[in-house]
Amino acid sequence: IYVLFYKRGEKMENKKRVLLGMSGGVDSSVSAILLKNAGYEVIGITMRLFEDESFVENETACCSLSTINDAKRVCHKLGIKHYTYDFREEFKKYVIDNFIDEYKSGRTPNPCIMCNRFLKFGKMYELAKKLDCYYIATGHYAKTEYSEKYNCFVLKKSDNILKDQSYVLYPIDKELLPHILFPLQGFESKDDVRKIAKENNL
Repeated sequence: IYVLFYKRGEKMENKKRVLLGMSGGVDSSVSAILLKNAGYEVIGITMRLFEDESFVENETACCSLSTINDAKRVCHKLGIKHYTYDFREEFKKYVIDNFIDEYKSGRTPNPCIMCNRFLKFGKMYELAKKLDCYYIATGHYAKTEYSEKYNCFVLKKSDNILKDQSYVLYPIDKELLPHILFPLQGFESKDDVRKIAKENNL
């Protein structure tokens, strides 16, 4: 079930560093396990996105204080580095303000699309380059693969069609696709992901 990830034309002995976005949940945690088992040097990152007291109190919110602590515990257990970066200003600019403007205009925006475009696959990639990471990775259910037809990497639906998240990833810059890993892309069942977490005492 563990997959060895590599990109077209790269030799396996030239494995790269990868910056993994982590929420502390099962998907990103298992992604860390898979990447590490595949021989990558994994660095975990969790984004701080909120400014008010809900950041501390809301345990279910994306990237709340509890998710940061969970991610740090997972990384400590797996023996990988973990960093928390403050992206509150960028989150307000690209996600919250955009949501308000769209809503006022009578449209119903999807904040995940903007967050993925500008933060998880924007600012995070900029940070990856600063940390000398060739790849970025997330626990999204989607896949990238090289297309002979189009002579480039393309974004495709996950094998787990019920969990597929490719529809919130469509604005990703296509030039970035060769540098993205989705470790869960080949899983057809969330139960298989949970099984790996349980086997590793997570």
